[in-house]
Amino acid sequence: MLLNLVLVFWISILTVLVVQSFLHYRRLTKNISKRDLKTVLTQILDKQDLNRKEIGEINKALAKLQGEMLNNLQKVGFVRFNPFAATGGDQSFSLALLDRKNNGLVLSSLHSRESTRLYAKTLKRGKSIDYELSKEEQKAIEHAQ
Repeated sequence: MLLNLVLVFWISILTVLVVQSFLHYRRLTKNISKRDLKTVLTQILDKQDLNRKEIGEINKALAKLQGEMLNNLQKVGFVRFNPFAATGGDQSFSLALLDRKNNGLVLSSLHSRESTRLYAKTLKRGKSIDYELSKEEQKAIEHAQ
Protein backbone atom coordinates (compact mmCIF):
# COMPACT_ATOMS: atom_id res chain seq x y z
CA MET A 1 0.00 0.00 0.00
CA LEU A 2 2.74 2.42 0.95
CA LEU A 3 4.68 1.47 -2.14
CA ASN A 4 1.66 2.23 -4.34
CA LEU A 5 1.26 5.63 -2.73
CA VAL A 6 4.94 6.45 -3.27
CA LEU A 7 4.68 5.34 -6.93
CA VAL A 8 1.60 7.52 -7.52
CA PHE A 9 3.39 10.49 -5.97
CA TRP A 10 6.52 9.84 -8.07
CA ILE A 11 4.49 9.50 -11.28
CA SER A 12 2.66 12.76 -10.46
CA ILE A 13 5.95 14.63 -10.05
CA LEU A 14 7.29 13.19 -13.31
CA THR A 15 4.08 14.12 -15.13
CA VAL A 16 4.33 17.73 -13.95
CA LEU A 17 7.97 17.92 -15.08
CA VAL A 18 7.18 16.44 -18.50
CA VAL A 19 4.26 18.85 -19.04
CA GLN A 20 6.44 21.82 -18.05
CA SER A 21 9.19 20.70 -20.45
CA PHE A 22 6.66 20.18 -23.24
CA LEU A 23 5.15 23.66 -22.73
CA HIS A 24 8.61 25.22 -22.64
CA TYR A 25 9.56 23.44 -25.89
CA ARG A 26 6.33 24.60 -27.55
CA ARG A 27 7.09 28.17 -26.49
CA LEU A 28 10.58 27.91 -27.99
CA THR A 29 9.28 26.53 -31.28
CA LYS A 30 6.38 28.98 -31.60
CA ASN A 31 6.23 30.62 -35.09
CA ILE A 32 8.69 28.06 -36.50
CA SER A 33 7.50 25.80 -39.26
CA LYS A 34 10.22 23.18 -38.76
CA ARG A 35 9.96 22.42 -35.06
CA ASP A 36 13.32 20.92 -34.21
CA LEU A 37 15.84 21.97 -31.61
CA LYS A 38 18.59 22.71 -34.15
CA THR A 39 16.43 25.31 -35.92
CA VAL A 40 15.46 26.93 -32.61
CA LEU A 41 19.06 27.17 -31.42
CA THR A 42 20.22 28.54 -34.79
CA GLN A 43 17.58 31.27 -34.64
CA ILE A 44 18.56 32.15 -31.08
CA LEU A 45 22.23 32.43 -32.08
CA ASP A 46 21.31 34.57 -35.12
CA LYS A 47 19.30 36.93 -32.93
CA GLN A 48 22.15 37.08 -30.44
CA ASP A 49 24.62 38.04 -33.21
CA LEU A 50 22.20 40.70 -34.48
CA ASN A 51 21.77 42.08 -30.96
CA ARG A 52 25.54 42.19 -30.49
CA LYS A 53 25.94 44.19 -33.73
CA GLU A 54 23.14 46.58 -32.76
CA ILE A 55 24.65 47.11 -29.30
CA GLY A 56 27.99 47.93 -30.97
CA GLU A 57 26.30 50.49 -33.24
CA ILE A 58 24.48 52.02 -30.27
CA ASN A 59 27.74 52.30 -28.33
CA LYS A 60 29.41 54.05 -31.29
CA ALA A 61 26.50 56.49 -31.61
CA LEU A 62 26.58 57.15 -27.87
CA ALA A 63 30.32 57.87 -27.94
CA LYS A 64 29.79 60.28 -30.84
CA LEU A 65 27.00 62.08 -28.96
CA GLN A 66 29.13 62.33 -25.83
CA GLY A 67 31.92 63.91 -27.87
CA GLU A 68 29.55 66.40 -29.47
CA MET A 69 27.98 67.20 -26.12
CA LEU A 70 31.20 68.84 -24.90
CA ASN A 71 30.34 71.93 -26.95
CA ASN A 72 26.72 72.20 -25.85
CA LEU A 73 25.45 74.68 -23.30
CA GLN A 74 25.60 72.84 -19.98
CA LYS A 75 26.12 75.38 -17.22
CA VAL A 76 24.16 78.51 -16.38
CA GLY A 77 24.88 81.09 -13.70
CA PHE A 78 22.66 84.07 -12.93
CA VAL A 79 23.26 87.02 -10.58
CA ARG A 80 20.99 90.04 -10.00
CA PHE A 81 22.52 93.24 -8.66
CA ASN A 82 22.11 97.00 -8.30
CA PRO A 83 24.95 98.86 -10.03
CA PHE A 84 23.81 102.24 -8.66
CA ALA A 85 23.65 102.15 -4.89
CA ALA A 86 21.64 105.35 -4.54
CA THR A 87 18.75 104.46 -6.88
CA GLY A 88 16.59 101.55 -7.98
CA GLY A 89 16.69 97.91 -7.05
CA ASP A 90 18.27 94.74 -8.33
CA GLN A 91 17.13 95.26 -11.92
CA SER A 92 20.54 94.59 -13.48
CA PHE A 93 21.92 91.08 -14.00
CA SER A 94 24.82 88.97 -15.22
CA LEU A 95 24.14 85.67 -16.97
CA ALA A 96 26.92 83.14 -17.64
CA LEU A 97 26.31 80.47 -20.32
CA LEU A 98 29.05 77.81 -20.43
CA ASP A 99 29.84 74.44 -21.97
CA ARG A 100 31.59 71.57 -20.18
CA LYS A 101 35.02 73.19 -20.69
CA ASN A 102 33.75 76.54 -19.29
CA ASN A 103 33.81 78.16 -22.73
CA GLY A 104 30.91 80.42 -23.62
CA LEU A 105 29.81 83.92 -22.80
CA VAL A 106 28.59 86.18 -20.06
CA LEU A 107 25.76 88.66 -20.67
CA SER A 108 25.37 91.67 -18.42
CA SER A 109 22.49 94.08 -18.30
CA LEU A 110 22.87 97.45 -16.60
CA HIS A 111 19.50 99.01 -15.88
CA SER A 112 19.03 102.67 -15.04
CA ARG A 113 16.02 105.01 -15.13
CA GLU A 114 16.94 106.33 -18.55
CA SER A 115 18.07 103.15 -20.31
CA THR A 116 19.11 99.54 -20.13
CA ARG A 117 22.43 98.47 -21.64
CA LEU A 118 23.40 94.95 -22.56
CA TYR A 119 27.02 93.74 -22.73
CA ALA A 120 28.41 90.39 -23.88
CA LYS A 121 31.87 88.98 -23.19
CA THR A 122 33.38 85.81 -24.63
CA LEU A 123 34.83 83.27 -22.20
CA LYS A 124 37.53 80.63 -22.63
CA ARG A 125 37.98 78.21 -19.72
CA GLY A 126 36.01 80.57 -17.48
CA LYS A 127 38.16 83.63 -18.24
CA SER A 128 37.35 86.64 -20.41
CA ILE A 129 39.32 86.87 -23.64
CA ASP A 130 39.18 90.59 -24.42
CA TYR A 131 37.61 92.43 -21.51
CA GLU A 132 37.97 92.57 -17.77
CA LEU A 133 35.13 90.92 -15.84
CA SER A 134 33.14 92.74 -13.19
CA LYS A 135 32.68 91.11 -9.78
CA GLU A 136 29.04 90.31 -10.66
CA GLU A 137 30.11 88.63 -13.91
CA GLN A 138 32.74 86.62 -12.03
CA LYS A 139 30.09 85.63 -9.49
CA ALA A 140 27.75 84.48 -12.30
CA ILE A 141 30.57 82.37 -13.76
CA GLU A 142 31.25 80.84 -10.34
CA HIS A 143 27.55 80.00 -9.98
CA ALA A 144 27.63 78.30 -13.39
CA GLN A 145 30.67 76.19 -12.56
